[in-house]
Amino acid sequence: MRILGIESSSLVASVALVTDDILTAEYTVDFKKTHSQTLLPMLEEIMNMLGLEMDTVDAIAVAGGPGSFTGLRIGAATAKGLGLALDKPLIHVPTVDAMAWNMWGAAGLVCPIMDAKRRQVYTGLYRMENGIQVIKKQCAMDAGELAAELNGMGLPVIFLGDGVPVYRELFEESLTVPFKFAPAQMNRQRGACVAALGMLVMTETAGGYDGAYVVSSDEFTPDYLRKPQAEREREARISPQGAAARLAGDR
Repeated sequence: MRILGIESSSLVASVALVTDDILTAEYTVDFKKTHSQTLLPMLEEIMNMLGLEMDTVDAIAVAGGPGSFTGLRIGAATAKGLGLALDKPLIHVPTVDAMAWNMWGAAGLVCPIMDAKRRQVYTGLYRMENGIQVIKKQCAMDAGELAAELNGMGLPVIFLGDGVPVYRELFEESLTVPFKFAPAQMNRQRGACVAALGMLVMTETAGGYDGAYVVSSDEFTPDYLRKPQAEREREARISPQGAAARLAGDR
């Protein structure tokens, strides 16, 4: 079985091809270019290098959020377009779950953190000694509250993700449990992890893991976990006091 993985939830753009239990190819770029410029050329180069046609892919796994609203929309549009054109199913893979898959076999808690701005992170908690066990489902939460929760659990922690350089000092000052930060080759989103989790779902070898799921191209929608910043700012402007004042002015 051959699974294509697409990851575009952050600055990282990554596409990968997993064939059965082999990572056949992966192309990852972590640079300030829009994913609309990178994903399709990267995918085309991989297929050309391997001498494969796109219709040999059995399914398309895509990071389904959380993450950058723009990045997720571009990734979703790319995957949906390919799925419709090739008549292939999509696999919705939670972004944070796929990040945790980087640390397969690690002892203790694995804690991916994505910077969600305003002192918040997208995160989740996992045990990865044997497969993937979700301890805390992916969510948006305050970084300080996450540190307090980890202290309460009393277990060693490995952090990874683009939230590490932003909140590293906070964790270093707040944590009382042992902790480490993942090295460069394991600390960002990867298309290979998205594809590999997709493979588990398609081959029904995921054990008790049920975070990723198969869906049609028409039905796929990203999980943003919270509203876009522009919408939050608009709602803040339309506060009850502001709305009452406008109503009074309309009378």
